[in-house]
Amino acid sequence: MSDDEKDLKREYAKLKRLAVEIASEIHDIVEDTLWTNYVKMPELAQKLKIAVQEANDFKDQHNL
Repeated sequence: MSDDEKDLKREYAKLKRLAVEIASEIHDIVEDTLWTNYVKMPELAQKLKIAVQEANDFKDQHNL
C-alpha cells in the first residue's frame, strides 16, 4: 500500500471517528440526560448527518 493510500485511509478513519463521537454524544443524552438536554438533539442530529455524509462522500471519491 502506498503512502498516499495510507493517508487517504487515515483521513477516512478520522472522518468516521468524528461521526462516531457525535453519535456518542447523542447516546449519552438519551441514556443519561434526555429530559434536561433534549433540546440539543436537533443540532447534534444535523451535525451527525453532515459528518456521515462527508465520510461517505470521501469514501466514494477515493474508492475506499
